[in-house]
Amino acid sequence: MKYLWIGCLLAASCPIFAGTQDSEFNVNTRYTVENILVAGAGWTTDLVASHDDHISFGIRRDLVALIGQKLNPAALDDLAKRLRKEFRARTVDHHVMRGKTPDTVQVVFDIKLRPARFDVSVPKFAYNSNQGWNGAAEATATLNHNSFTAGLASDSDELLERYTGVEARYENSHLGSDNVRFKFEFDDFHDLWNPQTAADAGGAIYRTRQSFEPVLTLAVARPLTVSFGMSFERMQDEGPAARVEAANAFIASARFHRRMEDDDNLQDFDAGYDLRAGMRSLASDYAYNRHHFEFRYTWTHGKQIVIDDAMGGFITGVAPLYDRFALGNNSTLRGWNKYELDPLGGNRLLNNSVEYRYGAFQAFFDTGAIWDGGEAVVARKSVGVGLREGPFSVAVAFPLKDGRTDPVFMVSMNY
Repeated sequence: MKYLWIGCLLAASCPIFAGTQDSEFNVNTRYTVENILVAGAGWTTDLVASHDDHISFGIRRDLVALIGQKLNPAALDDLAKRLRKEFRARTVDHHVMRGKTPDTVQVVFDIKLRPARFDVSVPKFAYNSNQGWNGAAEATATLNHNSFTAGLASDSDELLERYTGVEARYENSHLGSDNVRFKFEFDDFHDLWNPQTAADAGGAIYRTRQSFEPVLTLAVARPLTVSFGMSFERMQDEGPAARVEAANAFIASARFHRRMEDDDNLQDFDAGYDLRAGMRSLASDYAYNRHHFEFRYTWTHGKQIVIDDAMGGFITGVAPLYDRFALGNNSTLRGWNKYELDPLGGNRLLNNSVEYRYGAFQAFFDTGAIWDGGEAVVARKSVGVGLREGPFSVAVAFPLKDGRTDPVFMVSMNY
């Protein structure tokens, strides 16, 4: 009996927590959750101190809701299952640690990814009654921090050309540090042209285009990343001589993202700048500088979302056709036909889109202008309504011109 009493006293005097441990279910629920950490392969998100984008908004919101509440093992189990599904992880374990203040704990979700996985995706699928079908499909094999992607694309939405061909990409998301990423991409496309573009461009059009693009990305600070690299383009002319031209350029970009949350509202600020500098010193047949700016603000309150998306750009020198600006597609000046605006694109660009969403309903108003330096600036406008659920949307857009309304039907699925 004496030894039994000693054993009981020793058990009662042991601390409930001793560093990181797996026995959350043995913790008395009177303890309050002080903080929650989510750790993945080479990254950790502190839900109190940071606004990392590794976790989707819905799961992040539910994780944050646990902070300040009593420890709830059932809720932790449910969130671990949701994290496992979101990350397609092998396992997601949650551990409980002693908090910094008395009667509090910290919860750590540890995400263990599969050592190798294979994914097939459709990053883009769109239809525009002005410009037809566009799409891309990719297959990605991931091993630890390395991913290898091969894909097919046929797209006339983004550029003046319809490019059809293959894409291959290698990415390393942890090049010695989780703040350094490396990407190398190779593309091989066959190009088709709108008849008006082909007629106006003359010898500037090409029938094939190949590109090699190595890029290094640095996370300078939590909201800011910068990238720099090289782009090597080879274009074969349409003419009988099939002359090959080069458009080799230094490329750089900066991205800023900031998220602000309170009990009722979520605000996202995204800004970006891209530079492409074609240089004779890189054996390029084109010497030019292409500057592109963008800013996107998103406000979310319950089912309501308001988005203001602005962009602008200018080109100095003579750029190849794929680098000239175009408006009038599934995301800019929706409802307009880009070949009617300017079949050769422009070297000046301004565009702003304002969108309101409530649940699945969406309404938008677009304003934009595209021109060459020295020309008069003509602003165009369009309005539209549609339905959106996740990445899938159906919309009808109306370009506002000469008192006429020519509706354009659009379907898109973008990830």
